[in-house]
Amino acid sequence: MSDLLDDPDQAPQAVAEPLRRAIGERYLTYALSTIMHRALPDARDGLKPVHRRIIYAMRELRLGSAGGFRKSAKISGDVMGNYHPHGDAAIYDAMARLAQDFAVRYPLVDGQGNFGNIDGDNPAASRYTEARMTAVAEAMLEGLAENAVDFRDNYDGTLTEPVVLPASFPNLLANGSSGIAVGMATNIPPHNIPELVDACLHLIKVPDARDDTLLNYVPGPDFPTGGIIVEPRDSIAEAYRTGRGAFRLRCRYEVEDLGRGQWQIVVTEIPYQVQKSKLIEKLAEVIQTKKVPILTDVRDESADDIRVILEPRSKNVDPEVLMGMLYRSTDLEVRFSLNMNVLIDGVTPKVCSMKEVLRAFLDFRREVLQRRSVHRMEKIDHRLEVLEGLIVAFLNLDRVIDIIRYDEDPKAALMREDWGRDFVRAMDEADYVPPAPGGEDGLTEIQTEAILNMRLRALRRLEEMALVKERDALMEERAGLEDLLEDEGLQWAAISDQLREAKKTFGKDYEGGARRTTFAEAGEVEEVPLEAMIEREPITVVCSQMGWIRAMTGHIDLGRELKFKDGDGPRFMFHAETTDRLLVFASTGRFYTISAANLPGGRGMGEPLRLMVDLPNEAEIIDIFIHKPGRKMLLASSAGDGFVVPEEDLLAQTRTGKQVLNTRGDTRALVCKPVTGDHVAVVGENRKVLVFPLDELPEMGRGKGVRLQKYKDGGLSDATTFTLAEGLSWLDPAGRTRTEADLTEWLGKRAGAGRMAPRGFPRDNRFTS
Repeated sequence: MSDLLDDPDQAPQAVAEPLRRAIGERYLTYALSTIMHRALPDARDGLKPVHRRIIYAMRELRLGSAGGFRKSAKISGDVMGNYHPHGDAAIYDAMARLAQDFAVRYPLVDGQGNFGNIDGDNPAASRYTEARMTAVAEAMLEGLAENAVDFRDNYDGTLTEPVVLPASFPNLLANGSSGIAVGMATNIPPHNIPELVDACLHLIKVPDARDDTLLNYVPGPDFPTGGIIVEPRDSIAEAYRTGRGAFRLRCRYEVEDLGRGQWQIVVTEIPYQVQKSKLIEKLAEVIQTKKVPILTDVRDESADDIRVILEPRSKNVDPEVLMGMLYRSTDLEVRFSLNMNVLIDGVTPKVCSMKEVLRAFLDFRREVLQRRSVHRMEKIDHRLEVLEGLIVAFLNLDRVIDIIRYDEDPKAALMREDWGRDFVRAMDEADYVPPAPGGEDGLTEIQTEAILNMRLRALRRLEEMALVKERDALMEERAGLEDLLEDEGLQWAAISDQLREAKKTFGKDYEGGARRTTFAEAGEVEEVPLEAMIEREPITVVCSQMGWIRAMTGHIDLGRELKFKDGDGPRFMFHAETTDRLLVFASTGRFYTISAANLPGGRGMGEPLRLMVDLPNEAEIIDIFIHKPGRKMLLASSAGDGFVVPEEDLLAQTRTGKQVLNTRGDTRALVCKPVTGDHVAVVGENRKVLVFPLDELPEMGRGKGVRLQKYKDGGLSDATTFTLAEGLSWLDPAGRTRTEADLTEWLGKRAGAGRMAPRGFPRDNRFTS
């Protein structure tokens, strides 16, 4: 079989395999590779393979925190060539992120040059930047040379790389992680090392501690960009208990007094993973669209620190109200999701609680301690063996010199000699007596090599005393290591000491070690209606026949002539105020809502209404009027169907509007009038008038409505409401107001045919008053 496989002349053979199985197996292989070797971090050292390889390659290049820098291109090239067979751009991006103090809580790479910024700008090319490890990265490698972890072959089998780094602190939670695998993802926020160490020490003392107890030591994430967490404590506890949840994170700001009652808001810290440039763009958009009308300007005065200026429209605005609105409209408040999906022992993906993650780290640290202790014992045993030989040599120095000086094979002779008897110094080669053959009580090969390699200057009496002292110290150390390996309590005590040392190193005295993110309660900001935040000013709304709308400042004379585009003229013109909301009724039966404060100014011709709302080109504007809460409207279609609707139901929340009166085919919306009386009067295109009680019309929020008047041909022309006792009034062709007090002839039931209109009724079949 092997001969067949090794035959270079063998023709390729087609293997039949079901497509479902073939694709399934290959996709499963890809999925497992992505989960285990790319996207999810290891619970033990908190690193993904690419980050682990970057740090290990920098160690191999001797780029310690106290040493010099090397070009990033050299580092990424070594990582790619030796350990990580992927694109150099991906490796460099991963390394650059480890150097960004706004992206990583405790940077593992010390970068020199442009490594990007919080505005979202990319790092400079790898040929321009330089890097070395930080003290934090060196702490991750502590014990690597002492057989603390397993090594494996690299991708081509020419070198070895660590499976996991020893990690002297819980890096998974300290620096967090995020990644998207196949069918699963992870998102872990960064935390504070001293707090994590305190939680670990408590877990060592009380192994079955409750998850909620750990919250006393780790109150929540500690983001590199600071900010304020406003998530309730119960919610944080639940997130850490289940491994899933979210944290509400807000910017940090202060109100700066400008004197004379003026003030401005200065944002000094923005939420984690929010690009400052995009945040500024969003704030400018909010100002332009007037979503937050009480905000008038935003400026970025940032240098090395964050300083974003927010100017209110008026000094009477409450800063908390302004910020409350900005929290809802921009990324000044974000929700950071927690999904603690990690690889347990580097193999099994699992969504873990904080306690499980810390327990996995502590168990790993115990394994590291045991392996380092065993490795140290092996080194001590080797050294003790050498020391025993050297001491023997010092006690029998003359005999050793004789053997080395006169024997043909000094190494073999030293190993055969019986060092327990007395020796006589040979005065010359003739007096020399070689060791008896077959001696088994001599020195070992290791001891012999050490003696033969010893320098002459080491033959002083002082050196013999130093050797005995070193042997005694090593024996004592070895006994301590034996006790450590046999006693679990001593092991946890040693781990506790190591963790306290890490806490001392990276605590509040370490640059950036103090907690940056604080906690506060999310105060309930009362909902302030938009009208209350708009300065109340009189305007005159003008809409042309072609649908161009504008707002003239002040209440001008409605009979005044205004300029319009060629072929255009006035259609709607009425007085309003900037705090008003306008309702636009289209022939499709859809209502649109526009804020009067958002209307273009009256200096030009205005803007097309169709650009402000999604009004189809074929739709005609039936009416525009000011919204008045509590009022009811009569709606009717050209087919003679209609109903009464509360005006609150006409308000639309989006620019697409709200469908209220349903129409089909050629039917279109025709009437929208406020309800003012107790009866309804309708007139058809056939000039027949019908009057019926208003209570025969249903009140609906949306629909086609009910039949108002019956027609053999044609349809509805107009409808209105009035008080029967006051009669029905209209303007005759001469401009005089006529009132028909006796409407008995036209009174009937809804959906009747009606009678011919009274004498003098307008020829256009429209009710006017």
